[in-house]
Amino acid sequence: MDESQLLQKKLYFLLEELQNMASELSPKYQMRLPYELLSSLANCLLNETVFEIVKGLLEIQQVTEQHLFQQRLQFINSKKSLLKTQFEEQDLLKTYENDSDKKIEVLQKFMIKQKEELKAFDMKLVLELDKKVADQQHILEQAGVPGFYHTKNPLEVKVQMHLLDFLLRLSCMQMPV
Repeated sequence: MDESQLLQKKLYFLLEELQNMASELSPKYQMRLPYELLSSLANCLLNETVFEIVKGLLEIQQVTEQHLFQQRLQFINSKKSLLKTQFEEQDLLKTYENDSDKKIEVLQKFMIKQKEELKAFDMKLVLELDKKVADQQHILEQAGVPGFYHTKNPLEVKVQMHLLDFLLRLSCMQMPV
């Protein structure tokens, strides 16, 4: 079998696999993955470099997510420690020893403040993840991978996530030879 026949066989294999994967999705995503897009994607995947780019992006994403998770845990632990220190130093609970309503009120204020600070911190982490998504979109668009472009539209981002899943699954498959 000559090289052009081998490439044709590989292209058909990739397209068939992409179509099978797309058919597993709900209709709202299937309609966003027309044959032309899947065909262009299959053609693009004849170049193995795309698989390497996707694997590299996955590794970076996993490291980033782990780092952000560790930051969140450190933030929570520092807040718990601070809360305990504040109560001990100020002897707040002993101050309201005979007034349980006031004690509850003081505790609730601290808890509300803690929740607001955690929410603000989580928003900062979400913005970092959004930046990572934009970086991935840009890299894949620059690499010429069909279906990838900068968007914040949640439906389009979800479609791109499905495409990334397809690429990762295809990268683990044995290609025809």
